[in-house]
Amino acid sequence: MPENLEYPIIVSSLALLVYYYTLYRAGTSRAKYNVDAPSHSGPPEYERIVRVHQNTLEHLAVFLPGLWLFAFTVGPIWAAGIGIIWPFARLAYAFGYYADPQKRLIGLIASLPPIYIFVPGSLIAAVMKLI
Repeated sequence: MPENLEYPIIVSSLALLVYYYTLYRAGTSRAKYNVDAPSHSGPPEYERIVRVHQNTLEHLAVFLPGLWLFAFTVGPIWAAGIGIIWPFARLAYAFGYYADPQKRLIGLIASLPPIYIFVPGSLIAAVMKLI
């Protein structure tokens, strides 16, 4: 294994555990709020839980590839150092949103910088290596 990839592996694993947590909450909420599949309509509490899960998946689809592109083009320690923010910010987003939709913003905003750094940073680093 190339050197220092353990760090982005740890961050990736934490991100996936956060996703699994939101998946678990969404799945168990169906029974709690008596929402039959395939419906996603239910009480506001249920809809917030499902929205957290869906939004986390949407962000994960950009975060994980971005993390790994950045790890290979810039460096794994840099990728992990920046990326470690994301799982904790997504938990803050989830717990805030579960409580009240207005309380989701701090976690949402805190989870965006890694994505905004990884994607253009990887592109810039790759182009710089070609030049």
